[in-house]
Amino acid sequence: MEVARTRSVSLRGLEGALVEVEAHIAPGLPSFALTGLPDKACGQAPDRVRPALASSGYPLPTRRITVNLSPAALEKHGSGFDLPIAVAVLVASGVIAQRVVGDIVHLGELGLDGALRRIHGILPAVLHAQAQGVRTVIVPPENLAEAQLVEGVDVHAPPNLRTLIQWYAGVAAGHDLPQSEAAAGAGRAERLVGDLADVVGQTEARMALELAATGGHHLALGGPPGVGKTMLAERLVTILPPLTREQALQTHAVASLIGAIGAVHGLDLTPPYVAPHHTASMAALVGGGSRQVLPGAVSRAHHGVLFLDEAAEFDQRTLNTLRQPLESGEVVIARARAVHRYPARFLLVLASNPCPCGNAYHKGRECTCSPTVIRHYRNKLNGPLLDRIDLQVSVHPVTLSALEGTVGESSAVVAARVAQGRGAAEERWAALGYRLNAEVPGSVIRRPPYRLAARTTAGLARLLDRGDLTMRGFDRALRVAWTVADLAGHTVPDPDDVSAALALRHTGRLAA
Repeated sequence: MEVARTRSVSLRGLEGALVEVEAHIAPGLPSFALTGLPDKACGQAPDRVRPALASSGYPLPTRRITVNLSPAALEKHGSGFDLPIAVAVLVASGVIAQRVVGDIVHLGELGLDGALRRIHGILPAVLHAQAQGVRTVIVPPENLAEAQLVEGVDVHAPPNLRTLIQWYAGVAAGHDLPQSEAAAGAGRAERLVGDLADVVGQTEARMALELAATGGHHLALGGPPGVGKTMLAERLVTILPPLTREQALQTHAVASLIGAIGAVHGLDLTPPYVAPHHTASMAALVGGGSRQVLPGAVSRAHHGVLFLDEAAEFDQRTLNTLRQPLESGEVVIARARAVHRYPARFLLVLASNPCPCGNAYHKGRECTCSPTVIRHYRNKLNGPLLDRIDLQVSVHPVTLSALEGTVGESSAVVAARVAQGRGAAEERWAALGYRLNAEVPGSVIRRPPYRLAARTTAGLARLLDRGDLTMRGFDRALRVAWTVADLAGHTVPDPDDVSAALALRHTGRLAA
């Protein structure tokens, strides 16, 4: 007989490829061969498909069955090919008509009883199918809400293989596929993230937080335990603008790859907040893996905040891996057979104690750390990594007068100023293709028409000449000065704006 065909999607990171699933049944000894570079999970599909078809009332014929996943040179990962393999075999057996399933993408794992089970990566797979012009997708019921986040695609979720066969019999008779009930709304899914009004005092740190949100600047907070560093970092997402639909889909797609998307009740437009533990491995932080290359914390924080609490406790090699994504906004992981790319444009917030015990430089508390231990501890955050941090502020203990003082501004009030400042920056840089001050290359802000007057940058120039400021630090200070000016309503930064930007860059004094 002719070769039966249906379609599926193979993922390499967030990038997808349409896969043609071909099935052929021929006389010969009973066998089930699967070709096309399947990994171990995918290669076990015949052992799941055979009992699933038998449980559904359609046992495999006792003949030679060959299934090919084309293009054969592309590696196939995971159990999501179970369903398309079963459908292709049913078409080859004459149970399902070829014309019904030729243009439909099938995604899903099969249980031995024929039930469709959830898989990871449904959202990026459906997004790729949509981009390739596919209009109908079959997914497991548990993935329905996630798949329905993609517009322009009809998503159907039969509970089991038997139901899907019945649906296709109806389509062959001239009926439409039954519509699956909408499982996810298109609106915003709220996430409880606190309010900036919860922070007591900390005027300088709150200012740095507002500048970070407005200009997209990375932030480091140093100070003893209990002064509010973690609370400040957690509140940063409350003053960031809501994600656009495209940005939200990108962040959801990354979470979908690792199965961290959870229950979907709508498109969550709140920027992500990711805070890995200081014992996290290099692969957990930036991505990787031995069998399958998965995104790390930096990619899960895409368009949001990556918070490294107790930053000096992280392995120094692990911290150094942040340098490349901080500059490029993406993670590139090279393997022998493929290169995987994951987005990683995030706001980095570091928090650090002054020493391992946390009491160095703290009045009234005795530090038990030796000078050598303190120096080694603080040196972990020196050098190239810290040079990429635009805002470096010390957070001090709150006094009783601050505790009994006026309540600080709410997140809504600060977020309004952040939106206004971002609007000014976007209007200025739109013609050049930039949205935030932190994205603008130094070559742009150091040349006309954006080059500042010599008297305005005199302080920065002196530090650069003395070697107290690197060229990268010079450019980053200028970017912060533009953000200070945007919040102040200035068209161009003045000397005070530049001084304020420099004052918030306390290199070497983070934990003091």
